[in-house]
Amino acid sequence: MTLSLFDQFMSPVLLGIPLMGLALTLPWLLFPAPTSRWLNNRLLTLQNWFIQRFIQELLLPVNTPGHKWAVLLTSLLLFLISLNMLGLLPYTFTPTTQLSLNLGFAVPLWLMTVIIGMRNQPTVALGHLLPEGTPTPLIPVLIVIETISLFIRPLALGVRLTANLTAGHLLIQLIAMAAATLLPLMPAVAMLATILMVLLTLLEIAVAMIQAYVFTLLLSLYLQENV
Repeated sequence: MTLSLFDQFMSPVLLGIPLMGLALTLPWLLFPAPTSRWLNNRLLTLQNWFIQRFIQELLLPVNTPGHKWAVLLTSLLLFLISLNMLGLLPYTFTPTTQLSLNLGFAVPLWLMTVIIGMRNQPTVALGHLLPEGTPTPLIPVLIVIETISLFIRPLALGVRLTANLTAGHLLIQLIAMAAATLLPLMPAVAMLATILMVLLTLLEIAVAMIQAYVFTLLLSLYLQENV
């Protein structure tokens, strides 16, 4: 029972070939490509409006040098949202439930923000490790604590995304199994469980979008500290 619950998080394999690469490529095939026409269709117009609104909200607190990251952060948001949403479909696999993949996104992008801060303004970047006005006896302790918190950031990014998606998928599967088991015994309770599963699925759709936004927003805040 325990193993079957977690089988949905295993990377699918077909004829001995892992399908992780296909799952990561599929979202980019679903987005409509820009056309050479003067007027776009409704889907492309909605997509462009969403991207513009997101860039405005994301880059509002970021300084002008950080606006170079607009394309990267927007692409990351759309990619994460697509992976999270596609994973809610039946008989699909959610790559973002793998901690290794999320850390593969978080660590290089976080390290890039740190390198930019060290290169452009090393004094300010190192100054974050020691708040102004710190008593002398607490200086070594605070430096160690701030250094640890700095290196925990990418781990927190990856674990937050993985834990939220994994918990939602497990809860949906548990309620679905309970509804299927209770249907011949207690139909009324099974119907309540089904309604709860539908509501939880709607909540999981919101979580899939919110967690992708939070992941990208935290990266933009890290960028703001180092630009």
